[in-house]
Amino acid sequence: MKKNKLPTWFNGSHYPKGDTVTNPFSGESYELNGTELSMYDFIIGAQIWIGDRWMEPETYAIQKEVRKGLDWFIKTNAKAYMVLLD
Repeated sequence: MKKNKLPTWFNGSHYPKGDTVTNPFSGESYELNGTELSMYDFIIGAQIWIGDRWMEPETYAIQKEVRKGLDWFIKTNAKAYMVLLD
């Protein structure tokens, strides 16, 4: 599996090792490397934090970062994006 580089705006944890992630809705799984897993965890964690407050102004900045993270995922590993995040 290829190594990917996290974007400069990313301020989350960087995991040295990857893991298998399962989409809780479809049951499909995908093996992510450490960089991909770092971004995946950031996206999911941010979405949980935003929750039903997505219309509140204090969530707008993190919503923009989630969008950038999703765009990064599409470019970096489109298949994993389709399985886990689409």
